[in-house]
Amino acid sequence: MINYSEDQSKQYHIQVANGEVGRYVILPGDPKRCEKIAKYFDNPKLIADNREYITYTGTLDGEKVSVTSTGIGGPSTAIAVEELVKCGADTLIRIGTCGGMQLDVKGGDLVVATGAIRMEGTSREYAPLEYPAVAHIDVVNALMAASETLNNPYHVGVVQSKDSFYGQHSPEVKPVSYELQNKWQAWLRMGCLASEMEGAALFIVGQFLRVRCGAVFLTMANQERAAQGLDNPVVHDTDMAVRTAVEAIRNLIKKDKESKR
Repeated sequence: MINYSEDQSKQYHIQVANGEVGRYVILPGDPKRCEKIAKYFDNPKLIADNREYITYTGTLDGEKVSVTSTGIGGPSTAIAVEELVKCGADTLIRIGTCGGMQLDVKGGDLVVATGAIRMEGTSREYAPLEYPAVAHIDVVNALMAASETLNNPYHVGVVQSKDSFYGQHSPEVKPVSYELQNKWQAWLRMGCLASEMEGAALFIVGQFLRVRCGAVFLTMANQERAAQGLDNPVVHDTDMAVRTAVEAIRNLIKKDKESKR
C-alpha cells in the first residue's frame, strides 16, 4: 500500500520507524499512561507522539521493549498493531480497564482474557464472525504466572468487546435496546467475565499477522453487582495491570531466550 507519511521511513499513524520498537510491546489505551509505564523500563526514551499514539522504548532484562498507546476501540487498536508489527514487534500485551460481568469479578480484580466476543466492527473486516478471537497461549500463560507471582486477585476467561460504551451502560434508551439487552443476558449466561472495547480486534489482527497477542484488564467496577445491591468497589488505578504486563514480558523474554525463539 501507499505510505502516506511525510517521512517515508516512518509508519503513517504511529510515526515509528523500523527498529525503533522492541519485539515486546505493551498497549495501553490512554496516551497519558505511556510515560508511567515506561518508568518500569530501563533507559526509556520517547520515540514518537502523534494523534492518540505515543511510543516509548527502553529495555527489560537487556531486551528492547516498548509501550504504545492505542486510543479507544478496535479501529485505532488495529492500526497500532499493523504498524507496530511492520516495525518489528511480535508480542503485544494490552493493558486497560473493563467492567466486570460475573458477580465474583469485583472492582480491583484483574481479568486475563483467553478470548473475546466479537461484538464490534473492526475484526469483521479481517475475518468472518465464525472465526474466534483468541489470545495467544504463550501470553495467557505468562500473564497468569505474573499474576500468581505478584499475588494479584485475577480471573481467566472470555471478555466481551463492544464498540459503544453507552450501549453497555444505558442500553434501555437505545433504538436497538432489544438486541443489546438480549445479547448481554446471553453473554452473562455463557460466563463472560467482563466487557471492554479492544480485545477482539487485537486478537483477530494478531492472529492474521501471526504474532502473539494477549490482554490483562483492571476491573473498574461491576454493574451487575450494583444492580443486585451488592458491594461494588470502584477502582481506577491501573498500576497492578501494568506491573502484571511487565512481569509477563520478563517471563516471555526468559522463555524465548531458553527456547531460542
